[in-house]
Amino acid sequence: SLSERIVVDGSPIEAAALVDTLEEVRAAVSALQASGQLDVHPTFFEVTTAAAFVAFRRAGVEVATCEVGLGGRLDATNVLAPTACAITSIGFDHMQYLGNTLAQIAAEKAGIIKSGVRVVVGPVPAEAAAPIASKAASVGAPVIWSHEGVHVGTRRVDRATGRQHFALRTPARDYGEVDLALAGRHQVDNAVVAVRLLETVATSLGVPGVPEIQRALASAHWPGRLDLVTLPDGRAVLLDAAHNQQGAEALAAHLEETGIRAPVVFAAMRDKDASSMIRALTPAVSRFIVTRASNPRSADPASLADVIARVAPTMPVELAESPERALALALERSAFAVVAGSIFLLADVMKRLPRP
Repeated sequence: SLSERIVVDGSPIEAAALVDTLEEVRAAVSALQASGQLDVHPTFFEVTTAAAFVAFRRAGVEVATCEVGLGGRLDATNVLAPTACAITSIGFDHMQYLGNTLAQIAAEKAGIIKSGVRVVVGPVPAEAAAPIASKAASVGAPVIWSHEGVHVGTRRVDRATGRQHFALRTPARDYGEVDLALAGRHQVDNAVVAVRLLETVATSLGVPGVPEIQRALASAHWPGRLDLVTLPDGRAVLLDAAHNQQGAEALAAHLEETGIRAPVVFAAMRDKDASSMIRALTPAVSRFIVTRASNPRSADPASLADVIARVAPTMPVELAESPERALALALERSAFAVVAGSIFLLADVMKRLPRP
């Protein structure tokens, strides 16, 4: 829901407060249009971003973490003057807006880099690292390559839960053995980015470290990202957005690492590169059960089935008229099912799953 995008002290904004903030933004838009200062209507994301800023101001937040919506250079959040910023990874997504090469996409993402502001950069391909380094150099922004000078020990994984354990030492601190609640090898890289970003913020604000890092890593929960839901009858569903090639590859790697080969309930938006996602998932799943998410942008299931037939001719494929029916079919085939390909699909499924 929209309220999930605006969170203060761990709680999504309440509906009444969200309406109030949107009304304040609506009034500002109307006034700016009436005065001629604004000659177009703001986009959905621009309005949402403004509403978040209003909500943060009203709540008197001292520190805000803001994630860009798309890209960076032209993103609504880029009006901020941050204490520090981070670029976690670079992959092929939103190519119609960001460019067709990793270098072009990285240049757009690097648009968040500000003069003199430290930027933490996760593991990125050399093709993407070059434009990031160039942008940072042009504005005098110090670059902290997340894994430079960092030791990550041998990783142990709890196959039942996906929890990960590894030793972590950065140039600033030895954290010893850390417990990471988030599943997936890629989350180790993300955790290193987060830790180094927190260390950077602490330095910028002049505070002596961030004492809650280990506890935060151990308690992190990200709904819809390798999110395992156990049903009352003991069957299980793994929810993962995996809405681009990079996400699908991470999901496939997790399934292969845990030895799970199960049916996947799959839907994708029409503007996504479904073939790359399907190609990445094919070695790790037993069959595709293709459906349509409730969002009007969702691709036609028959067209997705055609893509699967081209990419993986021997892969079993079934079509289902709804996400609910698709999940039922998957759980008839196996006691473990995967749902992936679209955040909107996950929303449809999560509404019907029991949650703790």
